[in-house]
Amino acid sequence: MTESVPVPDTLVVAAAIVDDLTRPRRLLAARRSAPPELAGGWELPGGKVDPGEEPVLALHRELREELGVTVELGAEVPGPVHGCWPLTRSLRMRVWWAVVTAGEPAPLEDHDRVSLLDPGRWHDVAWLPADVDVVTALQARARPASDVH
Repeated sequence: MTESVPVPDTLVVAAAIVDDLTRPRRLLAARRSAPPELAGGWELPGGKVDPGEEPVLALHRELREELGVTVELGAEVPGPVHGCWPLTRSLRMRVWWAVVTAGEPAPLEDHDRVSLLDPGRWHDVAWLPADVDVVTALQARARPASDVH
Protein backbone atom coordinates (compact mmCIF):
# COMPACT_ATOMS: atom_id res chain seq x y z
CA MET A 1 0.00 0.00 0.00
CA THR A 2 1.37 3.39 -0.93
CA GLU A 3 0.85 6.40 1.24
CA SER A 4 -0.79 9.45 -0.19
CA VAL A 5 1.78 12.19 -0.48
CA PRO A 6 0.28 15.66 -0.08
CA VAL A 7 0.55 17.78 -3.19
CA PRO A 8 2.31 21.07 -2.43
CA ASP A 9 0.16 24.12 -2.99
CA THR A 10 1.05 26.41 -5.86
CA LEU A 11 0.00 30.01 -5.52
CA VAL A 12 -1.55 31.84 -8.46
CA VAL A 13 -2.17 35.59 -8.42
CA ALA A 14 -4.75 37.46 -10.48
CA ALA A 15 -6.05 40.97 -11.00
CA ALA A 16 -9.61 42.17 -11.27
CA ILE A 17 -8.72 45.02 -13.63
CA VAL A 18 -11.45 47.63 -13.49
CA ASP A 19 -11.96 51.18 -14.71
CA ASP A 20 -12.02 52.71 -11.20
CA LEU A 21 -10.91 51.28 -7.85
CA THR A 22 -13.47 53.30 -5.89
CA ARG A 23 -16.52 52.67 -8.10
CA PRO A 24 -15.67 49.82 -10.46
CA ARG A 25 -18.03 49.51 -13.41
CA ARG A 26 -16.10 47.71 -16.17
CA LEU A 27 -14.11 44.50 -15.64
CA LEU A 28 -11.38 43.16 -17.92
CA ALA A 29 -11.61 39.50 -18.97
CA ALA A 30 -8.86 37.66 -20.84
CA ARG A 31 -9.54 34.62 -23.07
CA ARG A 32 -7.01 31.79 -22.74
CA SER A 33 -5.23 30.47 -25.82
CA ALA A 34 -3.03 28.02 -23.90
CA PRO A 35 -2.70 25.42 -22.52
CA PRO A 36 -5.13 23.46 -24.73
CA GLU A 37 -7.33 22.32 -21.82
CA LEU A 38 -8.02 25.97 -20.88
CA ALA A 39 -8.13 27.48 -24.38
CA GLY A 40 -11.30 29.44 -25.09
CA GLY A 41 -12.10 30.01 -21.41
CA TRP A 42 -12.09 33.48 -19.93
CA GLU A 43 -10.18 34.41 -16.78
CA LEU A 44 -8.90 37.21 -14.65
CA PRO A 45 -5.33 37.83 -15.85
CA GLY A 46 -2.39 36.74 -13.74
CA GLY A 47 -0.26 33.66 -13.23
CA LYS A 48 1.83 31.47 -10.99
CA VAL A 49 4.11 32.88 -8.32
CA ASP A 50 7.70 31.71 -8.79
CA PRO A 51 9.48 30.11 -5.78
CA GLY A 52 10.72 32.85 -3.47
CA GLU A 53 8.79 35.56 -5.33
CA GLU A 54 6.48 37.93 -3.48
CA PRO A 55 2.85 37.54 -4.66
CA VAL A 56 2.35 41.24 -5.43
CA LEU A 57 5.59 41.40 -7.44
CA ALA A 58 4.55 38.24 -9.30
CA LEU A 59 1.22 39.85 -10.20
CA HIS A 60 2.91 42.97 -11.57
CA ARG A 61 5.32 40.77 -13.58
CA GLU A 62 2.51 38.60 -14.97
CA LEU A 63 0.42 41.59 -16.05
CA ARG A 64 3.40 43.13 -17.86
CA GLU A 65 4.13 39.81 -19.62
CA GLU A 66 0.53 38.85 -20.45
CA LEU A 67 -1.09 42.22 -21.20
CA GLY A 68 1.71 44.79 -21.46
CA VAL A 69 0.31 46.95 -18.65
CA THR A 70 1.37 48.49 -15.39
CA VAL A 71 -1.29 48.63 -12.70
CA GLU A 72 -2.06 50.16 -9.34
CA LEU A 73 -3.36 47.52 -6.98
CA GLY A 74 -6.31 48.10 -4.73
CA ALA A 75 -7.64 45.87 -1.97
CA GLU A 76 -7.23 42.13 -2.03
CA VAL A 77 -10.44 40.17 -2.61
CA PRO A 78 -10.27 37.41 0.01
CA GLY A 79 -11.39 33.94 -0.97
CA PRO A 80 -13.28 31.38 1.14
CA VAL A 81 -10.33 29.08 1.96
CA HIS A 82 -7.72 30.78 4.16
CA GLY A 83 -8.23 33.96 2.15
CA CYS A 84 -7.57 32.18 -1.17
CA TRP A 85 -9.73 30.98 -4.05
CA PRO A 86 -9.34 27.24 -4.74
CA LEU A 87 -8.54 26.44 -8.38
CA THR A 88 -7.61 22.75 -8.27
CA ARG A 89 -6.44 20.32 -5.63
CA SER A 90 -2.98 21.89 -5.68
CA LEU A 91 -3.60 25.43 -6.99
CA ARG A 92 -4.94 28.33 -4.97
CA MET A 93 -5.41 31.93 -6.09
CA ARG A 94 -5.18 35.36 -4.52
CA VAL A 95 -6.97 38.23 -6.28
CA TRP A 96 -6.56 42.00 -6.09
CA TRP A 97 -8.58 44.85 -7.54
CA ALA A 98 -6.41 46.79 -10.02
CA VAL A 99 -6.53 49.73 -12.39
CA VAL A 100 -4.25 50.24 -15.38
CA THR A 101 -1.80 53.12 -14.94
CA ALA A 102 0.32 52.59 -18.08
CA GLY A 103 -0.17 50.69 -21.31
CA GLU A 104 -3.19 49.41 -23.20
CA PRO A 105 -4.26 45.83 -22.33
CA ALA A 106 -3.43 43.52 -25.23
CA PRO A 107 -3.28 39.69 -25.42
CA LEU A 108 0.51 39.19 -25.53
CA GLU A 109 1.00 35.77 -23.90
CA ASP A 110 -1.36 32.84 -23.19
CA HIS A 111 -4.40 34.86 -24.34
CA ASP A 112 -5.90 35.63 -27.74
CA ARG A 113 -8.44 38.25 -26.70
CA VAL A 114 -9.26 40.73 -23.94
CA SER A 115 -12.63 42.32 -23.32
CA LEU A 116 -13.92 45.07 -21.04
CA LEU A 117 -17.24 43.90 -19.64
CA ASP A 118 -19.85 46.57 -18.94
CA PRO A 119 -21.80 46.80 -15.67
CA GLY A 120 -24.34 44.01 -15.31
CA ARG A 121 -22.55 41.99 -18.01
CA TRP A 122 -19.64 40.60 -16.00
CA HIS A 123 -20.98 37.05 -16.44
CA ASP A 124 -21.53 37.39 -20.21
CA VAL A 125 -18.36 35.46 -21.09
CA ALA A 126 -17.58 31.77 -20.50
CA TRP A 127 -15.40 32.14 -17.40
CA LEU A 128 -13.16 29.24 -16.46
CA PRO A 129 -15.00 27.35 -13.70
CA ALA A 130 -12.58 28.46 -10.98
CA ASP A 131 -13.16 32.15 -11.83
CA VAL A 132 -16.98 32.09 -11.71
CA ASP A 133 -17.23 32.44 -7.90
CA VAL A 134 -14.54 35.13 -7.91
CA VAL A 135 -16.43 37.19 -10.51
CA THR A 136 -19.66 36.76 -8.54
CA ALA A 137 -17.90 38.07 -5.42
CA LEU A 138 -16.38 40.96 -7.36
CA GLN A 139 -19.75 41.91 -8.82
CA ALA A 140 -21.36 41.92 -5.37
CA ARG A 141 -18.59 44.13 -3.96
CA ALA A 142 -18.67 46.51 -6.94
CA ARG A 143 -22.36 47.28 -6.54
CA PRO A 144 -22.78 50.80 -5.12
CA ALA A 145 -24.40 50.96 -1.69
CA SER A 146 -27.41 52.79 -3.18
CA ASP A 147 -28.14 49.69 -5.35
CA VAL A 148 -28.48 47.40 -2.34
CA HIS A 149 -31.96 47.20 -0.82
